Amino acid sequence: MQFKNIIGQAEIKNRLIQSKKENRVSHAQLWLGSPGYGGLPTALAYIQFLFCENPGENDSCGLCSSCQKVQKLQHPDLHFSFPTVLAEAKTSDVHYTEWRNQILENPYFDLKKWVDTIDEKGRKPIIGTEESQNILKKLRLKSFEGSYKIMLIWMAEEMNETCANKLLKILEEPPENTLFFLLCENIDRMLPTIISRTQLLRVSQIDHTSLSAALIEQFGMHLTEADALAHFCEGNWSVAREMVQSGSLNQELRDYFIEGFRFAYKKDVLGMMNWANRIAGLGKEDQKSFLRYGLHMFRQSVLYNYTQNQLVRLSEEEMKFLVNFSKFVTGNNLEGLTTSFSETHYHIDRNANQKILFTDLIFQVMKLIHMH
Repeated sequence: MQFKNIIGQAEIKNRLIQSKKENRVSHAQLWLGSPGYGGLPTALAYIQFLFCENPGENDSCGLCSSCQKVQKLQHPDLHFSFPTVLAEAKTSDVHYTEWRNQILENPYFDLKKWVDTIDEKGRKPIIGTEESQNILKKLRLKSFEGSYKIMLIWMAEEMNETCANKLLKILEEPPENTLFFLLCENIDRMLPTIISRTQLLRVSQIDHTSLSAALIEQFGMHLTEADALAHFCEGNWSVAREMVQSGSLNQELRDYFIEGFRFAYKKDVLGMMNWANRIAGLGKEDQKSFLRYGLHMFRQSVLYNYTQNQLVRLSEEEMKFLVNFSKFVTGNNLEGLTTSFSETHYHIDRNANQKILFTDLIFQVMKLIHMH
């Protein structure tokens, strides 16, 4: 992985490049951000840059022996730790082949995708006590190639308390030339003692221009469609990639959204109830995508209403719908609409009854759109 392969993230890349040039590489770094923003591939590009035998001014060479080993995830001084389902594997080593294959296929994957890969039952994975012992054992070894020893811990917030506590000392006083990269999505679940021993690096959303350009380059999308999808996905390449590969999902989301609001506008109670039952029958991820789509359309409506259409980023079909729909999104109901959709998203993640959730949502929508 090289910096040139990373989508967007120019500011972080420049910061990392400069840290090597100035010999200010922090021994323990906590990278915070959604996996879809690219923390993992960016960290791998940085690691390759650090290991590179013939680095350029702003990137690794990609050709030397060390670069080739990092690209194949076979460098002897690069180690990984990641969540596993303890009933199947106590340490990461058991699933290393799946881990390697997943990164080589798409390094922007999230925890759900990883769980789908390693456990057909979808059980919750953690980084447990045995894994902390495995980490310590690996880092006690001498460097095979005389440079850095690097441990990358992915989704570090999944460490249980025992595991995290066992790593405190080595994080504070690591062996010579040992680097830690802890990647996490939710810093609130990290122990304060871990946070205090690391340098925080925030991985922000991918900028719209870079995300749109990547969609055009990798999937051959038209500029208007790519730009609309980039804005909908809010800087998350994983979401954008999944939506492109799902094919009809964009159309399905739009159809569900339009149909629901038409029933609500007409106060068609039977239609609203049937709509809620159909939405409840979708998979959890599709439901969440639908809710994100709704929030996206509310934002675009506000932009349409208050910027004379200058900042709206939608496909041609969505734009036709928005011209009429935006009239029903005003200062009187915007907060209520966004709160209703956001709270439904929150409760879906916590396994609330989906029929009740979407029935309540559509009746809230009916009430709110008649307040415009």
